[in-house]
Amino acid sequence: MLQAANGKLLIEGLANMQTLPNLVLLDISMPIMDGFATAAHLQKHFPSVKVLALSMMDNESAIITMIKNGARGYVLKDADPAQLRQAIADVLEKGYHYSDLVTGRLIYAINREGANENLPAAHANKLTEREREFLDYCCTEYTYKEIASLMGVSPRTVDGYRDGLFEKLDVKSRVGLAMYAVRHGLGT
Repeated sequence: MLQAANGKLLIEGLANMQTLPNLVLLDISMPIMDGFATAAHLQKHFPSVKVLALSMMDNESAIITMIKNGARGYVLKDADPAQLRQAIADVLEKGYHYSDLVTGRLIYAINREGANENLPAAHANKLTEREREFLDYCCTEYTYKEIASLMGVSPRTVDGYRDGLFEKLDVKSRVGLAMYAVRHGLGT
């Protein structure tokens, strides 16, 4: 276990570890090197280390910046211990944790930026009807297994849609897919 008072010390500590941790709980407000810069550095230099942001900031700008910088989840410091345990478990098991707070803030920010933007022509020609249908389901609470059942395909096929869209749309998570869909008028 490694504990550091700021991002610079965390990065130095990780560089000296033989075995990297699976997860880092990262505060946003730190001296010397804040959580935003630290998350971006970790994503670039230690991509196997998952980041769970921990903060008192509940504004969409902080949440979006942390997610863009590689955070796999975002939890407020005043969350109860059960919520924090669930967030940690989600990041370790599913690879991400997005609470109602995060989802709501992201959707609010996207809508404020202009959800009526047109789908870029380069992507409009690349998305199949099934990929568009899958994107629509990504904006729901359905699990990937439930989406497969609703679409009448195997879970492996849904994995293929997901991975293909990650690459086509240059996103790294289901929330990224949902944000793209909502931003371009594809989500429900």
